[in-house]
Amino acid sequence: MAFIFLYFYVIMIYFSSHFFISESLFSTCKLRRQFYLNGMHKPGDVILGGLFEVHYTSVFPELTFTSEPNMLSCQGFDPPGFRHAMTMAFAIDEINKNANLLPNVTLGYSLYDNCATLVIGFSAALSLVSGREEKFLLHENCLGTPPVVGIVGDSFSTFSIATSDVIGLFKMPIVSYFATCSCLSDRHKFPSFFRTIPSDAFQVHAMIRILKHFGWTWAGLLVSDDDYGVHVARSFRQALAQSGGSCLAYSEILPWGENSAELRRIVEVMKKSTARVVIVFAHQIHMIQLMEEVYLNQINVTGLQWMASEAWTTAAVLQTTRHMPYLSGTLGIAIRRGEIPGLRDFLMKMHPDIYDRNNNGNSMVRQFWEYTFQCRFAPPPSGWLQGGGALCTGQEELANMETEFLDVSNLRPEYNIYKAVYALAYALDDMLRCAPGRGPFSGNSCATLQKLEPWQLMHYLEKVHFTTPFGDEVSFDENGDALPIYDIMNWQWLPDGSTKVQNVGVVKKTALKVLCDTVQYNNVVYNICGITNLAANSLECTSCPEDFWSSPQRDRCVPKKTEFLSYHEPLGICLTTASLLGTFICAVVLGIFTHYRSTPIVRANNSELSFLLLVSLKLCFLCSLLFIGRPRLWTCQLRHAAFGISFVLCVSCILVKTMVVVAVFKASKPGGGTNLKWFGSVQQRGTVLVLTSIQAAICTAWLISSSPVPHKNTQYYNDKIVFECVVGSTIGFAVLLGYIGVLAILSFLLAFLARNLPDNFNEAKLITFSMLIFCAVWVAFVPAYVNSPGKYADAVEVFAILASSFGLLVALFGPKCYIILLKPERNTKKEIIGRGTAKS
Repeated sequence: MAFIFLYFYVIMIYFSSHFFISESLFSTCKLRRQFYLNGMHKPGDVILGGLFEVHYTSVFPELTFTSEPNMLSCQGFDPPGFRHAMTMAFAIDEINKNANLLPNVTLGYSLYDNCATLVIGFSAALSLVSGREEKFLLHENCLGTPPVVGIVGDSFSTFSIATSDVIGLFKMPIVSYFATCSCLSDRHKFPSFFRTIPSDAFQVHAMIRILKHFGWTWAGLLVSDDDYGVHVARSFRQALAQSGGSCLAYSEILPWGENSAELRRIVEVMKKSTARVVIVFAHQIHMIQLMEEVYLNQINVTGLQWMASEAWTTAAVLQTTRHMPYLSGTLGIAIRRGEIPGLRDFLMKMHPDIYDRNNNGNSMVRQFWEYTFQCRFAPPPSGWLQGGGALCTGQEELANMETEFLDVSNLRPEYNIYKAVYALAYALDDMLRCAPGRGPFSGNSCATLQKLEPWQLMHYLEKVHFTTPFGDEVSFDENGDALPIYDIMNWQWLPDGSTKVQNVGVVKKTALKVLCDTVQYNNVVYNICGITNLAANSLECTSCPEDFWSSPQRDRCVPKKTEFLSYHEPLGICLTTASLLGTFICAVVLGIFTHYRSTPIVRANNSELSFLLLVSLKLCFLCSLLFIGRPRLWTCQLRHAAFGISFVLCVSCILVKTMVVVAVFKASKPGGGTNLKWFGSVQQRGTVLVLTSIQAAICTAWLISSSPVPHKNTQYYNDKIVFECVVGSTIGFAVLLGYIGVLAILSFLLAFLARNLPDNFNEAKLITFSMLIFCAVWVAFVPAYVNSPGKYADAVEVFAILASSFGLLVALFGPKCYIILLKPERNTKKEIIGRGTAKS
């Protein structure tokens, strides 16, 4: 009820004191009062607003607003909360430097601290909507501070509900990074609300799936006393009843503020209950107060299996020596962790002088500086000083301080903030790229920056779709919810007393409207044996060796299955058969050419190179067998070397044949006889030998410097070991393939230029077609190989080898064998020369 009172109280204050009043009906407007808020600002063509919890609490209500400039008295500076705000500043700075996103438009920001207090957060949101200028002229163009077109925040569900209730009336887009209440998915009540964090509805679904996975049927439930807790408790009970098989032993509400008596009562309920699993949907402040009550009163509640909601899964403040004896083994659903390249460097460059240069009221930066270096600026901002200390000089070095503000190893809320800012930027970019006369609004019109209405930006925000540098897709469904994805975390208390929060899985939901999700568990201590075996009243787990996995009953370790491209599986059998078939056909063709070596068609097509080409094709077919079977050191080293040298030998023969064809044609013209002296048998053999030797040297250098080796990969599957050959040096492998590609392209271009020679020189046409097939196969190979895991990468490479080898064999030797065996009357010197002369 207190929150409801504050909510309506601030609305009354706002509409009675904060709105503009007209001094002259058509000339100017003036703010009667202002909220003096803790903030940070940067000018721009377009302004984005942000709401963050930079302080834990505030003194209420005396200093909420005043007619005289007076800062709010917020207390308890929160470095991670300030890092959240700076993440938004970084994202906007990064967008402004991106020439492909919002070109010729500079984004600015107005970021406010909600001080974890509803009245302040609500006041900040209203200030973003109405602006900060005390007085401005009407009917003027592009004067003053541009309006805020979208807001990133708020972090609390209750705050977001209050803000969206009012601001939603103006269709102002609000993108929250931490508000999870499923009630906010109601598009009728909150039409302009979006979020980059999954709804509690999916978090509840994920929790129940984990309960069922481990067979935990008897659990207790703790929730916070706010909208977040009330809605999630209702959703959890309904979903648990529908799933069947699990029951709640108790359900308790954790109070706000200091209430030791109520907390002690709840702890006693937990202690007396036979349920050993405790599910907590609450904020980290609730868990801190609860665990402090346990610690200070030395209440024995060890042996519980805690399950944490995303609100406190990664709370480092709970991972201490006084709390971990009770919380060790906690499983939690965490916001998706992401990488934001460049963020730490941006944070390191932060300095009060930079942000106060334009006197934009950037009080948060000065507060952070005072908190970090335990100093004060003169004169200090009223109500904000974190204690005494020396004067801040501005010469302090942030790099010399150990502060969690600079810790970017576990970016979770920050990653959601980053996605929220980019979602608004991409929506604005799509809007500004609208072609006149083809827009989505009335009369096919487009929105413009000068006359932008918030609902127009919301239209584009609903359709936004992009991929982050970390590889995650960002879009919103019809309720404004993001694609749901959670990490599963496990708190491990190590023997040295330190705590490790290990990512043991991920919970996803498919992009389709199908109720399908997957829970994957990695090879870590707790998940190997099911975390806990509550049926046997055991909370102890034993790590399985690296090559073993937990049995289905989770009572012993069993060997992991092994996977590689085997001769005994259907795929391996098919590829082996194709390889042997290609080798046999090469042998048959070689026999045919040997038997008919004195016939005109064999002699006219450079019989010596043809024989060498057939031998190299046979080696190409045979080298594919090295990719099948369990990888060993000698097969890993030999497979790519044999493949590379065989194919270069093959393509070198084709290249030399093409050069001979062109030379012979030129020699048939008057005065062209001198060309042939450079293409005698010795020169042909020498060219092939030199080109092949270069590839042999590449392979030798590769094998000596960073040789391919067999590797047991456990990343693809948790219960399988994938045996594979790692290439060692990616550069070596790329050079090997690149050299083959260069020779193939040269052969193709030379043959293509000579394709229209008379029929007695029609070898060029066959070479053109064969090299076209060869190049097409290997161009398709690269993306397929990169995106194929484990044994399928080997299968893709074998398929490429066989496909290109068959293509060369059929294209180059098929027509000749057809004439030799089925049309012997055309295999005469007169026939060949006659057809060529006639066409000449």
